[in-house]
Amino acid sequence: MATINKENYSASLSEERQRVASKTTWISVIINLVLTILQVGVGFFAKSQALIADGLHSLSDLVADFVVLFANKHSHQAPDEDHHYGHARYETVASLWLGVILLVVGIGMLWRAGEKLAMPSTAQSVHAAALWVACFTLVAKEGLFRYMLKEAERVKSSMLVANAWHARSDAASSLVVALGIGGNLLGYTFLDALAAAIVGFMVAHMGWKFGWEALQDLSDAAPDAEVVKAIEKSLEHTAGVRGVHELRTRKMGDMVLVDAHVLVNPTISVSEGHFIAEQARRNVLSNATVLDVLVHVDPEDDLDARKSAGLPDRQRVVATLLPHLPTNQLREEQLVLHYLDGQIEMDLFIEAKDQFTEEEVQQLTTALALLTKTTAHIRDIRIHHAVHS
Repeated sequence: MATINKENYSASLSEERQRVASKTTWISVIINLVLTILQVGVGFFAKSQALIADGLHSLSDLVADFVVLFANKHSHQAPDEDHHYGHARYETVASLWLGVILLVVGIGMLWRAGEKLAMPSTAQSVHAAALWVACFTLVAKEGLFRYMLKEAERVKSSMLVANAWHARSDAASSLVVALGIGGNLLGYTFLDALAAAIVGFMVAHMGWKFGWEALQDLSDAAPDAEVVKAIEKSLEHTAGVRGVHELRTRKMGDMVLVDAHVLVNPTISVSEGHFIAEQARRNVLSNATVLDVLVHVDPEDDLDARKSAGLPDRQRVVATLLPHLPTNQLREEQLVLHYLDGQIEMDLFIEAKDQFTEEEVQQLTTALALLTKTTAHIRDIRIHHAVHS
């Protein structure tokens, strides 16, 4: 089985990305730990359900950060015997877990806030300290978002971008919490529970979004159309490639795996066809988002190639020719077969060392010409005779 190019893998999934992921996530861990303790503690004593809900949100962020750290550690491992394409899907799995965590936490918040809103008489006035903590949280989360997004875009990591926007959703929820607490302090006591419900909805929505996108990647969804078009152009511009078809792409983490069929001159040698395929592969790998490429060489369009499926193989063709050869022998390199458009074309090479007389060559030419006329699947037999010196 062909395995991934490890040098390209290492170049694509750089140490810089891993370093940035570790650094930004640990900063997020510290901030979320502090905020969780502060929000839940103050929210409990200040009697603010919205602040407690936001604190639970920060706690879910803390759990999510450790999920990201785990994925960051394992997703950059090189291919091995069990993972021939590497471990890049760990990032996708991490994004899926982020989505599940957020979805569960968000639904829980909505449920609890709904219970409070259903009984408005139980709503309590909150302490002003809750507003100060909510404003502090808003500033901290917005600053964290801007820092994480800048770094994530610099190293082009979808997992880190997801985590950054997670921080932005935290900042948005903190703004809602601050407004709800402010409204409560002004006498609209139900606004604290309403803010908690809005936070729950925002968290659940973000979780659904991340989870759905991760599921798309895990189900081999194709990358953006612009990426696919760039890959197709790289293949088409390769010298020797006459056409490209059956181009298939699928995402693997932040990277793309490519399978493609390229059309080449049907009369070239196997080694030249292989050379063209390797050149095409290198051209596509120059795209930084491509992890690996599998190129299939076609002498004709696959729809035409299917017509040749029932044709005889080399062994049967040779058995047909041998009775017409004076020596009753045929070396493999003497016969070149071309399976094209449902028929077989042959090039038969007779060298001087084969000791054929001119008369025998003439008889062979006549016999093979007759064979071509009487055999439907043989289109042409060309004899290449090296004259005796």
